[in-house]
Amino acid sequence: MHQAGAITAHIDVAQMALYAFWIFFAGLLVYLHLEDKREGFPMVDDRGQLTMGFPHPPKPKSFLLPHGEVVFAPRFEQPEMVPHGVAVAGFAGAPLVPTGNPLLSCVGPAAYANRKDEAEVTYDSGLPLVAPLRAATEITLSEEDPDPRGMEVIGADGHLAGEVTELWVDRSENIFRYLEMKLADASRSVLVPLPFAQFMPRRQIRVNAITAAQFADVPATRLADSITLLEEDKISAYFGGGTLFAEAARAEPVL
Repeated sequence: MHQAGAITAHIDVAQMALYAFWIFFAGLLVYLHLEDKREGFPMVDDRGQLTMGFPHPPKPKSFLLPHGEVVFAPRFEQPEMVPHGVAVAGFAGAPLVPTGNPLLSCVGPAAYANRKDEAEVTYDSGLPLVAPLRAATEITLSEEDPDPRGMEVIGADGHLAGEVTELWVDRSENIFRYLEMKLADASRSVLVPLPFAQFMPRRQIRVNAITAAQFADVPATRLADSITLLEEDKISAYFGGGTLFAEAARAEPVL
């Protein structure tokens, strides 16, 4: 006997629910794929061609940052980091062999992100986030920890590279980020990321990433008491590149 409203006798509700889930899930995938293109798109391949793919990047959305700055994403920018290298083959994505100074080539471990050339600031006070102790006077070194100032810095080749003159601290995390050192020839001062420094006996610090002579080309900071996000990446990329390119033997297979 037919009853009013008994649509389930003619429609497979379970199957319709399954179809509805498939449609929802497909829409979710498209949405997530759109959102993951909000930063860093359109991308430029190694042949200089835009590779937006499907779907195209979403419409720009505004983001209000601390201290009143407004940024839009996606935002179309030309990449400034240009790798200095030649491809080993003619196909897209072929490995690059660095040309010139490999530590400054932006190839492999020497590559860096094209971040803003401005110093990151603290949320509450607006002061530079990373600064030397001479500027961040509110922070001091614990008496229980060794003071690296005055310690010799030794390169991967065992030669003297310079002497530590200052410590750079992260004001928000209260951790030390860089060692400032004066080169052995007193020509300039450079920053050494603390993870690349190995403390040795007899008040020495060993930096196995680069040789003593290669400290002369460490990227400099524009200002004496602050460092920009781009400068941080360039300095870290220089030492990171040294782990592979500092010596010719490092780029060769072990066996």
